[in-house]
Amino acid sequence: QVQLVESGGGLVQAGGSLRLSCVASGRTFSSYAMGWFRQAPGKEREFVSGISRSGGITSYSDSVKGRYTISRDNAKNTVYLQMNSLKPEDTAVYYCAADLSGLATRYSSSYDYWGQGTQVTVSS
Repeated sequence: QVQLVESGGGLVQAGGSLRLSCVASGRTFSSYAMGWFRQAPGKEREFVSGISRSGGITSYSDSVKGRYTISRDNAKNTVYLQMNSLKPEDTAVYYCAADLSGLATRYSSSYDYWGQGTQVTVSS
């Protein structure tokens, strides 16, 4: 079992920044890859970013590439999502997820555990 708890969401103006955190517990953190997804009202959940077990491999959706940075600190059992140059279309509930296979794909079905989500709202 893996428990994931996100934090760091909030209300920010367009062009601003937020950093999301996701603290994991229950299994050795460095044994699984991590991903961030988001879901806006009326839309399907979409991949945002993924990171490998060691943090050496990262991936991003085209919509956030160059603006978001994913990182992890295995000593703190935490994955981060630094979000810069935020846009109103980034408004969504953001979820972190754990992939025990270590692949950190773009497909939500690949992930085994999910956090409860944190709301990010970007005003224009």
